[in-house]
Amino acid sequence: MNRGIQAIFSEVAERYELVNHILTFGLDRSWRKQAARLAARAGGTLWLDVCSGTGEMAESLRRYSDERARIVVVDFNAAMLARVSDKSAGRDFLLTIAEAGRLPFADRTFGLVTISFATRNINASTDALLKHLREFRRVLRPGGCFINLETSQPRHPVIKKLFHAYIKLAVRPVGTFLTGSRAGYAYLSSTIPRFYEAADFSRLLRQAGFARVDENPLFFGAAAIHVAQYEK
Repeated sequence: MNRGIQAIFSEVAERYELVNHILTFGLDRSWRKQAARLAARAGGTLWLDVCSGTGEMAESLRRYSDERARIVVVDFNAAMLARVSDKSAGRDFLLTIAEAGRLPFADRTFGLVTISFATRNINASTDALLKHLREFRRVLRPGGCFINLETSQPRHPVIKKLFHAYIKLAVRPVGTFLTGSRAGYAYLSSTIPRFYEAADFSRLLRQAGFARVDENPLFFGAAAIHVAQYEK
């Protein structure tokens, strides 16, 4: 990602979790737990949480993993990873600074790859997103599982309009007020309406080489968990 995006995430790192909890009325926590429960079914002993930010998804994974599982946490931003280190749970993770599109791991390394509320930030274009999805598949072992938790687009037109109105009226002003980063939440709010409906994202996952893609809509379709298997 470019330096401007790096600067944005450095600016918002300290209060990033707080803003997310407020804007989702705390639902993001329960959604991560739901995604982590689905992830735990994948089994395996080496898991990767990519674009981990402040590590909330990694914390949820740790709660539902068995004691043998090792969790690798990757983010491109040092300020975000510093928040992971500051937590008591931080010592349970292997922290790595890396770009999501160029992961520093060998092919077929992980039994599980997860990403939460960051896929829309690597969605500069459909081709760019597909490149990232193929990179996630590359580091998965055959039979491994990819879990994506992200905002989505409600299918009902009235609910979709209300959702977009809320994003426009709340995300930028609330985020700016709490973090002081006008540019940060102008950018972050702009990524939400541009992301895909659940069915469209499922098609992209299949195009990237995943199979057995399941969609789990959340809160009238405002978010979704996708579970995709890598089979070869």
